[in-house]
Amino acid sequence: MAVGRFAPSPTGPLHVGNLRTALLAWLFARSAGSAFVMRVEDLDRTASRPEIERQQLADLAALGLDHDGPVVHQSERFDLYHEAIDRLTAEGRTYPCYCTRREVVAAASAPHDHLPDGAYPGTCRALDIAGRAAHEAAGRTAALRLCADGVSRAFVDRVHGPTAAVVDDLVLRRSDGTPAYNLAVVVDDAAQGVEEVVRGDDLLLGTPRQVLVGELLGLPIPRYAHVPLVLGPDGRRLAKRHGSVTLTALATGGRTPTDVLAAMAAGLGLGGPDEPVTPRLLLTRFDPAAVPVEPWVFDATRAWETMTR
Repeated sequence: MAVGRFAPSPTGPLHVGNLRTALLAWLFARSAGSAFVMRVEDLDRTASRPEIERQQLADLAALGLDHDGPVVHQSERFDLYHEAIDRLTAEGRTYPCYCTRREVVAAASAPHDHLPDGAYPGTCRALDIAGRAAHEAAGRTAALRLCADGVSRAFVDRVHGPTAAVVDDLVLRRSDGTPAYNLAVVVDDAAQGVEEVVRGDDLLLGTPRQVLVGELLGLPIPRYAHVPLVLGPDGRRLAKRHGSVTLTALATGGRTPTDVLAAMAAGLGLGGPDEPVTPRLLLTRFDPAAVPVEPWVFDATRAWETMTR
């Protein structure tokens, strides 16, 4: 058994791509006879909206995706995150970073022999007391970064196979005091007993960061399955620019949650075009080893055809 989870951010409605990932996460967990837990990742309390959370949970329920136990909210768990950050700081593994967003982008865009493209090169790592004081005198507030020392971490993804990447000095706490995603998600997965993380493959190469954080905190490392994204007809990641891509928007065109589930099932090879299905029926057909490795193209204007890129 491997406890699974789905963890949306309540900053916008779930579209078909998000819902397909949720379906796959549910299928991975339930097909193993495991619990499936729900977490609301509302670290950004400015952008998060309770009404969006309610709609997200309602959409998942409309598709028939149930979960076990209460919904966990990151906004209620800051003490746990700060405790983990304080532990890493006490071990001498962190440093303050005064770089602005623009400076981080500029530094990451420059070539660095030992780091992958887009990695933060540790600009503030060697700042002395005087250098830090100068930044603070200029009114800059520091974020807190983990000193990763350019180590590499590897894992075996259930969809993509062996994956490895060098870990840059990731942010643990933002300059406004908010714990960062890569820290919070590791703490939460361990606290909720999550043993398998199923999510979009746009997060694949960021996973070694979380593996490293988990190791440093002495937490169990879950298994991972990064599933292909859903694309719009233009080949770009599905988004609201593609029109009717949420349950609410699709309902205005007469499409029901059952229709959406049928379309997703067909795209996964778990049902015929327009075949009415339920999550429980899909469980009888689901094979984790047979998850498609190519993105699914969703076009709400083409009569719910199953299409692949």
